[in-house]
Amino acid sequence: MKILSIAVPCYNSAAYMQDTIDSLLKGGDRVEIIIVDDGSTKDNTLEIAKQNEAAHPNIVRVIHQENGGHGEAVNTGLKNASGRYFKVVDSDDHLDTEAYMKVLDKLESEFNTDETELDAFICNYVYDKVGESSSHQKVIAYRNVLPQGKVFSWEDVGSFRLGQYILMHSVIYRTEMLRECGLELPKHTFYVDNIYVYYPLPYIKRMYYMDVNLYMYYIGRADQSVNEQIMIGRIDQQLRVNKLLIDYYDLAKIQPDKLANYLRSYLNIMLAVSSILAIRSGTEENLKKRDELWQYLKSVNAEEYERQRKSLFGIAMNFNSKPGLTFTSFCYKIAQKIYGFN
Repeated sequence: MKILSIAVPCYNSAAYMQDTIDSLLKGGDRVEIIIVDDGSTKDNTLEIAKQNEAAHPNIVRVIHQENGGHGEAVNTGLKNASGRYFKVVDSDDHLDTEAYMKVLDKLESEFNTDETELDAFICNYVYDKVGESSSHQKVIAYRNVLPQGKVFSWEDVGSFRLGQYILMHSVIYRTEMLRECGLELPKHTFYVDNIYVYYPLPYIKRMYYMDVNLYMYYIGRADQSVNEQIMIGRIDQQLRVNKLLIDYYDLAKIQPDKLANYLRSYLNIMLAVSSILAIRSGTEENLKKRDELWQYLKSVNAEEYERQRKSLFGIAMNFNSKPGLTFTSFCYKIAQKIYGFN
């Protein structure tokens, strides 16, 4: 059994995917790289993928499918994974070689049997921005909130700061845990990485944190899905993901309390993201969609709505006057500079 299966969703990725693949190949025979060509039509993505498969037949597998979106490509990777652990690496990102080797060594030496395996292995990630030197890169680390050097549970976790969330970039899951919990991402929907990190959390019992900067998250390309204007144009998909997060769990019934609090905080920031996109769009139509989202939460779980609505974000994201909306938008721009998100 391979230590780690890595799914690489690709869609018209020919211009940059080879750099990603090269960084993953450094894992050698310990890893399985599953390149999922999600119906690329504009370039030779599939050809590049097959060239890598031919050159590294014991490491690289290529799966071509009709276009189903990023989530369906992740689903396909998971269905075909044979490694004990599973990670998603987007086709324009890469893994730091030194950190990558340390992670594989740790997984292989300590967590590679049925008796010792983890549910989640967490590392830091780095915002690798276009045009910025490494000295200006923003690192999201967890050393202040997650124990180091030991296996831990949710009971051992501290308090996460604003902007310090476990994302797809920072987590490696146990493959069978993802299958057992029934994770399946929706087709033709952007921003499903939020489902990927949110939905499995109540099923995670054993975790380990390594304080290394593993994942280099490339942002700043004009056509990226996290570009603000593109996110505004796809606000309906962001709202769909938000509603799914609302539907998954009654947080009042989640135990332990630290897990419930983390899920609540994550839902809070997702509500804030959808709301600020609606506000920054400057259209009455999208402000109505913001209001509909909050009303949807109220209809599904009135108690959770009250908690979220009374939070700082809940108050700030529900202003309706022009000065209030301007103030919220201004605060968002300040936060964007401080925390480095796109």
